[in-house]
Amino acid sequence: MAAQDLHKAQSGSDHTPSGESFDDKPQYEDATTFGDPVPVLKDQSHIYASSVSDEESAALEENPFLDPDVAAHWTTVYEKSQYECRHVFDPAFTWTKEEEKKLVRRLDWHVCLWACIMFFGLQVDRGNLVQAVSDNLLNDLKLNTNDYNFGNTIFLFSFLLAELPSQLVSKKMGPDRWIPLQITLWSIVAMCQCAIKGKAGFYATRSLLGLLEGGFIPDIVLWLSYFYTSRELPVRLSFFWTALSTTTIVTSLLAFALLHMRGVAGLAGWRWLFLIEGLITFFIGVASFFMMPASAVQTKAWFRPKGWFTEQEVKIVVNRVLRDDPSKGDMHNRQAITPRRLWNAAKDYDLWPLYAIGLVVYIPQSPMSNYVTLTLKGVGFSTFNTNLLAIPASAFHIITLLLLTQLSKFANERTFVSMIQSLWTLPCIIALRFWPGSFVKPWGTYALLTALLSYPYCHAIVVAWASRNSNNVGARSVSAALYNMMVQLGNICATFIYRADDKPLYHRGNTQLIVINLLAIVLFLFTKAYYVLRNRARDKKWNAMTPQEQQEYKLNTTLVGSRRLDFRFAH
Repeated sequence: MAAQDLHKAQSGSDHTPSGESFDDKPQYEDATTFGDPVPVLKDQSHIYASSVSDEESAALEENPFLDPDVAAHWTTVYEKSQYECRHVFDPAFTWTKEEEKKLVRRLDWHVCLWACIMFFGLQVDRGNLVQAVSDNLLNDLKLNTNDYNFGNTIFLFSFLLAELPSQLVSKKMGPDRWIPLQITLWSIVAMCQCAIKGKAGFYATRSLLGLLEGGFIPDIVLWLSYFYTSRELPVRLSFFWTALSTTTIVTSLLAFALLHMRGVAGLAGWRWLFLIEGLITFFIGVASFFMMPASAVQTKAWFRPKGWFTEQEVKIVVNRVLRDDPSKGDMHNRQAITPRRLWNAAKDYDLWPLYAIGLVVYIPQSPMSNYVTLTLKGVGFSTFNTNLLAIPASAFHIITLLLLTQLSKFANERTFVSMIQSLWTLPCIIALRFWPGSFVKPWGTYALLTALLSYPYCHAIVVAWASRNSNNVGARSVSAALYNMMVQLGNICATFIYRADDKPLYHRGNTQLIVINLLAIVLFLFTKAYYVLRNRARDKKWNAMTPQEQQEYKLNTTLVGSRRLDFRFAH
C-alpha cells in the first residue's frame, strides 16, 4: 500500500488533512521521501476538497515514515549521525492539531521571541552609526562623506568575509554557544567606539564589528530551523526581520534622548550613544547563554530544571520537524561541515539564481537607508527631529514586510510576491532622479524618502526559499552563508553609488539605481522560469521510470539534497 493510501486508511478520511502547504506546488501532493518532495500527480481532485487553511500541520498529515522502508532508512541515518533527538523519533507517534497549535505558540514565545531580541542587539550595534552621524560625529572625527562611505565599505567587507567561517564555527560549536559569544564580543567593540579619536579608530572599529557580526543571521536561521517546519519558517523570519525596523524606531527614540547628553562628563552625544547602546547589547549577549538550548530535547538545565516542554511536547516538536524534512536529522548539532560537504554545497548551481537575487535586489534602497539622516539634516531638519522623522518609514516597513510574507504564504508563491519589492522601489527612485531639488521642497523630499523606505522587504521569503531548496542540513548551512555573503556584497556595491561629486541631488547615482532596479526585476523573472523548467525536466525523467525503478532510486541513490531526481524546487 502506498504511503498516502495507508495514511488515509489510518486517518479514516479520503483526503489529506494538511491540504496545500507553503512549500507545495499546486500540481503536486507534498509527499516526502528521504526529505525530498516526490511528484504525485493530482489526478484525484477530491484530495484538496477539504484542505485545512491554517499553517500548523496535523499529526496525521502526510507522514513519509509510514513507509517501513523509509522509516528504516532514516532510523539508520539518525543513528549513524548521532542525531541528538533520535531517541524520541517515532514514525507512528500521533498528536492532535490543538496540541500542535498550543506548542507552536510556546515555540514562538521561547524561540522566535528571543531570536528577535538577539537580532535587536545586532541591529542596534550595526545600525546606530546612522543616528550618530546625525550628531557631529563626522565633524568631531574630521571625516567627510567619502570617509563615511569607506567606513561602511570596510564594515560590509569584513561582515562578508566572516559569513562562511562563522557558519562553520557555529556548526561545530553549536549556534547555542557561538551566537551568545558573538553578541558579547561585538557589544564590547561597540562600547569601545565611544573612545575613537579619528579616522583610524573609526575604520578599526568598523572592521572588528563586521568580523564579529558576520554570520549571525544564517546562524540564527539554522537554530530556528531546529524548531520550525519549512512552512512556518518564512513567517517566523518575517517576525525576525520586523525586529530590524522595530530597532530603528527604538534607537531613534533612544538617540533623541542620548544625543541630548552632549557635554555630560565632557563627552559628545554620539559617544554616549555608542556606550549605552553597546551596554544594552552586552546584557542581551550574556542572557543568550541561558536562553538558547541546543535542541528541543536539551531545554532542561540547572537554571531551568523543568525545561520548556513536557515529554509529549518534546516528541511533537521533534517528529513534526522530521516529517516535514527528514534530512534535518542527518547531522547532529555539534557536527562540523566537512570540506567535501562545503564544496558540494558551494557548487550547487541550482541555488545560484537565489544568490544573484541576494546580490542585486537590495541595492536600490540601500544608499537612501544609509543617507536618510544626512539628507534630512541637509534639507534643514534639526539633529533631534531628524531621528524622530525616521520612525514612520520604519513603522510602515514592518507592516509591508508582514503583509508581503503573509501574501507569499497564502498565495503559495515566492518569486512574483518577492518581486513586489522591486516594483515598489522603482517609481520612487525614478521620482528621486527627476526631483527638482531637496532644498526647494524639504517636506516633499521627506515624503518621497518615507515612501521609498517603507518598501515591502522580501528578505525573509528569499532566506527561507534558499533554505528549502537546499534540502539538507549541511547544504542549508552553507547556502544560508553564501546567500548572505551575496547580500553583503550588494551592500558594498551600494556604498559606491552616492559619491561626494554627485551631491546634493545624486542624479548620476539615482540613474544607476534605476538600472539596477530593472535588473532585479529581470532576475526574478529568470529565476521563476529556471525553476519551472528544472522541475518539468525532472518530472519527465521521473515519470518515465516504472514504480519499481522509482522505489529502487529512493532506496539506493547516492545523490543528496536538491541533486536528487525526486526533489522539486520551490518557486
